[in-house]
This record gives sequence, C-alpha cells and structure tokens, in this order.
Amino acid sequence: MTSEEAKRLLQAYADGELDPAASLEIEAALAASPELRAALGRIRAMSAAIREKADYHEAPAKLAARVRSSIPRQTSLPRRKRSWQLVGAFAGLVALAVIPFLIRPGSADRVAEELLASHGRATVGQRMIDVASSDLHTVKPWLSARLPYSPPVADLAAAGFPLAGGRVDYIGGKPVAVLVYTRRKHTVEVFVWPAEGGAARTLARFGLNLESFAAGEMRYWLVSDLGADELRELARLLGQSQAAATS
Repeated sequence: MTSEEAKRLLQAYADGELDPAASLEIEAALAASPELRAALGRIRAMSAAIREKADYHEAPAKLAARVRSSIPRQTSLPRRKRSWQLVGAFAGLVALAVIPFLIRPGSADRVAEELLASHGRATVGQRMIDVASSDLHTVKPWLSARLPYSPPVADLAAAGFPLAGGRVDYIGGKPVAVLVYTRRKHTVEVFVWPAEGGAARTLARFGLNLESFAAGEMRYWLVSDLGADELRELARLLGQSQAAATS
C-alpha cells in the first residue's frame, strides 16, 4: 500500500470500517510513517472534539418531506433497494444540515489538536521519553543530533521541576523537540521549535492544560494535567532560562 492510498483510507481506519487485511496494511504504513501517524492523531482528536463539544440540532420537520420528494418514483425497484435508496438520501441531507453546526471556523486550534494527538500517542504507546536523563548535557545533544535545530534545555530541578528526558515528535509534519519535566506525580511535556514571536496562550482541553509562549526565537507549548497555575510557573521559568541563555 502506497502512502497516498493509506492517507485516503485513514478516516475509514479511524472509524473501524476497514476489513482486517486492509487494517493490517494501514498499520504497517503507520509504523513506517510519522506523517501518517500525525494525520491519524488529528483525525482522532477531531472526532473526540466533535463528540464532546459539538452542538447537535434536531432536523427540521420539513426534512422528511424533502427526502421523500428528492427520491425518484421507480416502482420497478425491489422494495429492499428502495429502502436503501431512502436511507442514502436521508443520510446525505442530514449531513448537509448538520455539518455546518459541527465544523465551525476557529472552533479548534490545529496546533493544539496536534499537540493533544501527540500526547495521546505517547501515553497510549508508552513512548513519552526516548532519552531518559535528568542531565541537560545528555538530553540536549541527543535531541540536537536528530533535529535541524538545537533546542534549549533548562535544568529546573532546584525550582521543583526536574528534567526526566526528551523525545522527538512531529507537529505540522515537522520534527520537534519534546522535553519532559515532572512535578510530584505529574508529567509535563514541553514542545519547543523555532518560531518568531506570537502571543502567549492558555488553553484547557479534555482535562489537560496547555500553555504557550515565545522566547528567544523559540515557540514553547506545555501540555499536562498539572494545575494551570503551576504550569504557568513552569512556563515562566522556561522563559527566564531562555532569556538568560540568549542575553
């Protein structure tokens, strides 16, 4: 199966609509392609967001009449075929009526969705950390050797946020550094990549807090179930460390 074929079947795979043979082919393609894994993560994150957050509206009373009037009167068709024709037409009209309410411009931040998908993959796949070390002089060179940039890595153990390690993941189809800090029994993922400026952001999604800011030509995104105030404190410390490193 080619990458393009796998891309076309990702939605069906996510919905559990493929037969076992096709599912195995998709899973082999996913194992070999970070880009496909990221795309699948976005699909699953969007599906979860729709199930949890979307507004649902009852179809108008005139919809059934519109469905009936749109079906050609072909009495020669077998009864079962006419029934499936009715179902297909109804599904199409319901989609046209409902989709505008589900997909609202600006209702979901794409970067946040990808970060949440990355968090989900790392949690489910038990791959939160690729290089396990509290030593920034171990973590930073490991990441730098696998990325087209050298990510800033801060030792914040004295402030109560010890470094646990890091990994490389993909956001927007590009490899990015993920630093992993801990706070008591909580884990904080710090995604960092080169980016200029941009406003700070604070979000909450699916029981997770997200904090974002820019410092020293780097964009930081923090993702954790840690309380918002403590996550903001870690963001402040990271910003201070980056400012000191570039001053």
